[in-house]
Amino acid sequence: MSTRTARTPPSSRTPPSSRTPPSSRTPPSSGTPESSQSSRTPQRPSRSASGAGSGPEGAPARSKALEIQGFRGLAALSTVIFHVWQQYYRYDADGSHPPLDNPYIGSLISLEVIDLFFVMSAYLLTLSYARAAIDGGSLRPAGVFLFRRAIRIVPLYFIAVLVVWSSRNSTLPGNWLDLLEHLTFTHVFDREQIFYTLGPVWSLSLEIAFYLALVALGPLAVRACRPLRRRATRVAVCAGGCLVLFVLPLIWIAVARYVFDVPHTNWPVYFGPQARFGGFAAGMGLAVLMVALGERGRLRTRWAVALPALAVAGAYSVSLDSKPENFTFTFYHPLTSLLWALMLFGTIHTAQRMRWHGLLRARWLTYTGLVSYSLFIWHEPVMLQLHASGLLPAGQSGFPLAVLVVLLVAVPTAVLSYWVIEYPSSLLGRLKDRSGKPRDFYPELAR
Repeated sequence: MSTRTARTPPSSRTPPSSRTPPSSRTPPSSGTPESSQSSRTPQRPSRSASGAGSGPEGAPARSKALEIQGFRGLAALSTVIFHVWQQYYRYDADGSHPPLDNPYIGSLISLEVIDLFFVMSAYLLTLSYARAAIDGGSLRPAGVFLFRRAIRIVPLYFIAVLVVWSSRNSTLPGNWLDLLEHLTFTHVFDREQIFYTLGPVWSLSLEIAFYLALVALGPLAVRACRPLRRRATRVAVCAGGCLVLFVLPLIWIAVARYVFDVPHTNWPVYFGPQARFGGFAAGMGLAVLMVALGERGRLRTRWAVALPALAVAGAYSVSLDSKPENFTFTFYHPLTSLLWALMLFGTIHTAQRMRWHGLLRARWLTYTGLVSYSLFIWHEPVMLQLHASGLLPAGQSGFPLAVLVVLLVAVPTAVLSYWVIEYPSSLLGRLKDRSGKPRDFYPELAR
């Protein structure tokens, strides 16, 4: 049996009449893929689905953009496999029964990647603020940042919510509260509605909260660092701020669990931004570290292989050890956030490209990363529709075949969604210039 069966909620939640059992892992959030690049062209699939490239929010060197894109692709595929695993869980009087009764396989499939998406999102979007605070320079207006985030996330999200909600509410007013909360990104605070309609998109509420926090705290950090003469002091101020943002959720979780004995099934307590901001804080800290180091301290072959391997092994060990209400269960997300940040550091800050980076740079995987937000959004409705139509194999022994069937349908759906909805929406970014003003497409007419 999976070691974390009861640890996290039913993120693949179906309508009230046909709910799925509690899962052992929550999905990514684009950050989750939803934090994909604010603008990209079809000729440049190498840009990270979290904004890698020379975008307005800052980005790593293009030489590492493909590796980040590959991580997004792996995480997105892992999420699909997990939700099929969750669909094939069975519960009876004797307890829970995973499709494959092997704790090692269960821990691998249940390895959370949502925190990886949070770390990548925060890292990519914090870089420009870290550069401005530590090395000087200007920032684009907060309005431009939020506009680009909105056109990246909102169109596909609203379309998916409206389509799925309409298919499950055939008469008006239907579950209007569920719809209202999803459209306002407040469903994460509702214990009953948090996983309705599109179960995995609870994480988008946290993404939105992070964006608002970043445009508020980022400029404050820049202003606080400007009077400081020493670069080391500016680095320390930025790093200290990230540490505070990481520690505060730890305190919240500890008080909720050990002082008030709040059960883990009280989802808003442990899944709200006040509890899960540590993933973003780890990514922000990584951005500060990368800016502080610059070209110094790049990892040679031994460490460039050892650090990512140790980080992944550590995350797997935490998943294997995590059991309801034990220490690793309670602090699973902060622990894995630090490990994912270590993995990214060991991948990005290298003196040369490692052989194992070839997997991350594989075209099929980077393309999966490119469409990962659409895959994140649509894979659950696709899976549930296939199940309702009897197109998935019956019985737990059908789990491997079910994974293949869902992928064969969900991936093409994601590709279509990307080119029909995501990419055209990203072109809206051209409506504003770098300063945030409406772009003049016909300047010659103004003369």
